[in-house]
Amino acid sequence: MSVGTSVPLPAYTIDPAFMAQKAEELGFDSIWYAEHPVLPVHSQSQFPSGGPIPETYAHFTDPYIALARASGVTTRIKLGTGITLVPERNPLLLAGEIASLDRFSNGRFLFGIGAGWNREETELMGGDFEHRWSQVRESILAMKELWTQEEAEFHGRFYDFPAVKCNPKPISQPHPPVILGGMAKNVLQRVVSWGDGWMPNRITPEKLEEGRKILDTLAAERGRDPASLTITVYGQPANRTEIQSLLDAGANRVVVRPEHCLTETEMGEQLESCLLYTSPSPRDGLLSRMPSSA
Repeated sequence: MSVGTSVPLPAYTIDPAFMAQKAEELGFDSIWYAEHPVLPVHSQSQFPSGGPIPETYAHFTDPYIALARASGVTTRIKLGTGITLVPERNPLLLAGEIASLDRFSNGRFLFGIGAGWNREETELMGGDFEHRWSQVRESILAMKELWTQEEAEFHGRFYDFPAVKCNPKPISQPHPPVILGGMAKNVLQRVVSWGDGWMPNRITPEKLEEGRKILDTLAAERGRDPASLTITVYGQPANRTEIQSLLDAGANRVVVRPEHCLTETEMGEQLESCLLYTSPSPRDGLLSRMPSSA
């Protein structure tokens, strides 16, 4: 039961090396970078929480380059994507990027994934918006072949390639955990079928407890160990009471969202103020120093 941190937007004003080092020093278990490689100027897509798309959504940074920099200056903190927009990436390239990052970080990569909500962006990047989750599934299955087979081939609707060699292989076995983001209708069925975890965003403890029960039931029905399927709650305020409620409801990890800062000094102070870790146990130490009200 751990606490991670996301990176606020714009995501490139604070050096990932500083952010990751500071987070590791304070006891965060993970750091997460998201992505939107482009933001179409003219879009009919609705922002998930309503209203116009925020201007900050034009100011992401490439998560794999950021996490590679973070990897080089840390040894313990896990490195996650929250999320990778899978339909916008070629699995033949992405499999190698992920395996390289996982190997250089000694098995610390967490593969948070999603299908996207911006139709114009998805289509500009080559995705099939209407069938994006089917495309995600194929991409993940193709990458699993590339990660685990010396000679891998895949023949599907969206991706079709003959036998290839793809190296290096990831250190995580059999591959980095695939964590499905979002609250889509069939997300829990997908987790059990071809994923390793669920990452809902800003969920209530009541809804989380319900989701944990459904996930456990589905896992048992399909012969999977429910304990092997993790839940990472994303985008929470740094509030000790709220985080503890989510952990008690079945979350394995809660990822907090700091506010944007212009300087490393400001970001360091903010991380210290929301998550000071002074004992060996993140639950007993880090949470005990967190404010009880936001």
